[in-house]
Amino acid sequence: MPALSPSGSPNTDILKHFASCTLCPRRCQVNRLAGETGYCGQTARLRAARAALHMWEEPCISGSTGSGTVFFSGCNLGCVYCQNRDIALGQSGREITPGRLTEIFLELQQKGAANINLVTPTHFIPLIVHALEQARISGLSLPVVYNCGGYESVDALQMLEGLVDIYLPDLKYASGELSTEFSHAADYFEKAKLALDEMYRQVGRPVFDTPSVPPSAPPNVPLPSQLSGQPSAADAASVYPSDTPLLRRGMIVRHLVLPGQVGDSKKILHYLRDTYGDNIYVSVMQQYTPLPQVAHIPGLNRRVTEAEYQRVVDFCLRLGMENVYIQEGDTARESFIPPFDFTGL
Repeated sequence: MPALSPSGSPNTDILKHFASCTLCPRRCQVNRLAGETGYCGQTARLRAARAALHMWEEPCISGSTGSGTVFFSGCNLGCVYCQNRDIALGQSGREITPGRLTEIFLELQQKGAANINLVTPTHFIPLIVHALEQARISGLSLPVVYNCGGYESVDALQMLEGLVDIYLPDLKYASGELSTEFSHAADYFEKAKLALDEMYRQVGRPVFDTPSVPPSAPPNVPLPSQLSGQPSAADAASVYPSDTPLLRRGMIVRHLVLPGQVGDSKKILHYLRDTYGDNIYVSVMQQYTPLPQVAHIPGLNRRVTEAEYQRVVDFCLRLGMENVYIQEGDTARESFIPPFDFTGL
């Protein structure tokens, strides 16, 4: 495979990170420049599956116009229950150049995006850094959201300092047994804790567009069923009004409640409260949906019950957590998965 460069000629500073890849905690050390692939399944060439306005994030991320979201192909976690399985396995995606990615960022800004939202970007960090730097030079002024599974390398995250404004990581498991069984990452919690510390060091306490009206325990209200699919701008505005405060800087940690794992959820929430207090937001999600690939796993082949989710929410209240997003209604029946049809690429 020829050397890759956003400018059309070799760029050593960018390429060196792919020659023996250690961009995530798996440290596969494969030569992605030569076409080798590690756990993420990707070479050193950028691949993405969609770039469009996206309404299914927390209200302070989506706002009334949508988050300018780029879904990258591949993933360094590969959770067995993943709802974006086609792109996580690299089965859906189109190759783009870093120069094209810069253009995409600017196009999303022109379309009125509330921010630029990078989804599963870990294995492409050096190329994304280059694209963001070029976009800033060309007039990109939106906040940048780094939306990831939480299994990150501190060294790689440090490349993003000054470019990412909002970190939106998952904190999936406290239990090494669960992280091994479901994500093949026994050290998930230890690595994720270090990653969250680095993220918080970079962005600090939350800053909103309208600081005089800070959200107080805002609900993460799912789009109603009639808006499943791609909602229009008018539909979106009816759900998230134009005066919804937008996050400009800070960290939201997401936790997806899994069936039968209320105890692990409590450990995670306790850790976040003890470590960060009210200096971050936490999004407690009940949208877990059992897909066909987990039919053989009894513990995962069902939805989270209302009682399970309520126990987790009640635990947040007992801990005194104030900055918490919760999901209301029958969220698991909603469609949060857009079509990965190469829109916007």
